[in-house]
Amino acid sequence: MDTRRLHRAISALVFLAMASARITNAGGADIASVTFQQAPAGVLVPVDVTGLPSGGHGIHLHAVGSCSPDFKASGGHINPDDVPHGLLGPGGGDSGDVPNLHVAADGSAVIIHDSPDDHMTQPIGGAGGRIACGVIEGM
Repeated sequence: MDTRRLHRAISALVFLAMASARITNAGGADIASVTFQQAPAGVLVPVDVTGLPSGGHGIHLHAVGSCSPDFKASGGHINPDDVPHGLLGPGGGDSGDVPNLHVAADGSAVIIHDSPDDHMTQPIGGAGGRIACGVIEGM
């Protein structure tokens, strides 16, 4: 078989790989959904949010797919290389770092934090408390 053709076929299958998470707040109400779709040069991560306070919020990928009882069961960030947190830090951040989520005035686990992530401060960029959580599941 032509290796270029095989590579295109594998790339097409990888591109279709998806996962999702339904994100709930501490009261158990659904406030967001997130999907993860593998693309040829990265992962697309659209987040659909309602009911969060306006402004910036840190959002990270955590190592354990559990949100009970107070989101602490999700553990720390996905960080297999044990590198410092922060996309703007000298090492470029850990695998759980994601750019901040910005909410307009209207409004594995994924954790949404109370405040923006400064992408420098250790260990979580000063993002504050965990205010919502979703378990990532295959689709």
